[in-house]
Amino acid sequence: MKYPITREGYENLKKDHEFMLNTKRPRILKAIEEARAHGDLSENAEYDAAKEEYQFLQKKLAEIEEMLKNSEIVEIKRGDGDTVEFGYNVALKNLDTDEEVIYQVVGPYESDIQKGMISMTSPLGRALMGKSVGDEVNFSAPGGKRTYEIVKIS
Repeated sequence: MKYPITREGYENLKKDHEFMLNTKRPRILKAIEEARAHGDLSENAEYDAAKEEYQFLQKKLAEIEEMLKNSEIVEIKRGDGDTVEFGYNVALKNLDTDEEVIYQVVGPYESDIQKGMISMTSPLGRALMGKSVGDEVNFSAPGGKRTYEIVKIS
């Protein structure tokens, strides 16, 4: 199954992958080599730490490669913003607190709530898709049920 991703999100994944492969991995391999040169590996904490870091990096590289393989770049439509679609920004008003937030609806590989990017597969993302300005959206969050009103779509 292919997951939607913005062009920017895909490029960011590729940059992360290249950095890990071309900068971080050679640095870790050098640290392993230097630690090996110190002799007895059975009591060499530097060697163990470098090997552990290398294994973690390899796992992260494999995850990113899987994400890249399973991603499909979806161009963001430049519509009139009548209904919420992939890539759109949505201004929401929390009807319980009157707090306003803006989220961009993206694919699962680039969602980052701290950056205001929510996955279209998240409970809120699923509730928003296809809705219009003025619509109320109810969904279950980890903290309980929430109700938002869509204020603006852009």
